[in-house]
Amino acid sequence: MLAAAALCGAGAVAQTRSALRINEVMVENTPEGIADEYGAHHGWIEIFNSNFAPIEISSIYLTNDSTNKTKYPVPLGDVNTRMPKRQHVIFFTDGEPNKGTFHTNFVLDPTRDNWIGIYDADGRTLIDEVVVPAGMLPGQSWARTEDGAGTWAVRTGGNDDYITPSSANVIKDTNKKIEDFATRDANGFGMTIMAMCIVFTALLVLCLCFYGIGKIGSIVSRLNKARAQGNEDPQLAEIRSTEHDTGEEIAAIAMALREHLDAHDAESTILTINKVRRAYSPWSSKIYNLREVPAPPVRRR
Repeated sequence: MLAAAALCGAGAVAQTRSALRINEVMVENTPEGIADEYGAHHGWIEIFNSNFAPIEISSIYLTNDSTNKTKYPVPLGDVNTRMPKRQHVIFFTDGEPNKGTFHTNFVLDPTRDNWIGIYDADGRTLIDEVVVPAGMLPGQSWARTEDGAGTWAVRTGGNDDYITPSSANVIKDTNKKIEDFATRDANGFGMTIMAMCIVFTALLVLCLCFYGIGKIGSIVSRLNKARAQGNEDPQLAEIRSTEHDTGEEIAAIAMALREHLDAHDAESTILTINKVRRAYSPWSSKIYNLREVPAPPVRRR
């Protein structure tokens, strides 16, 4: 119980807003850069959710003024403020908050250093901050070398330093593990052996599962047979059920059945029942039978 409570507490702490990070900032956008939902190109701030769980970011504060910590409160009620795990969200710094949730009420100045901070809903707890240096050219961004971590550097949009709004700061076009495996197993023998081992292991597991299911079914059958015979001992029930199942008896029963089935000719299976009417005859009636022996006749002279 204590371990479960500790894990729950750790999960609750890990999923707080303290894991929010300012990930990339563009002070001065260009027509070649990302546009908002109105097609306008303004500066933007990318925030990264470093949690491994979704997080609600409504009611946090974004600001570019350290003396005004609650300058732009993220509004409540927008379903898009629920950030998925390890994902990004863009806030456009156009000074027009009436355009939507993700439009701040302040703008960034390319002629000076821009301090940007994120405060929690209490307006006092600083979650993350960054200083974007002055002198950055239009279209350049100030970004972390890794999502939510690493050092900050200028990105110009070249082949080696991509500008990545709403996506990971490190774009991986190859998989180092796959490349290492291909180098170590150029002919594919290792992959073949691994695949065969996986297949045969799966087949072995299936065989064991079916064998176990058969055993369980046999035990259940013996128990049901024992209960039907009024005996709770399955071993005794099995002995009783098999003590007369010898080969000679089975052969004798089979021969008897054959003789019985072959003893008759083919017979019709249709039965006809006729009612026989017997005509009444007084000669056969018992009322006309003699009940007393008649007296002898008297002779007259």
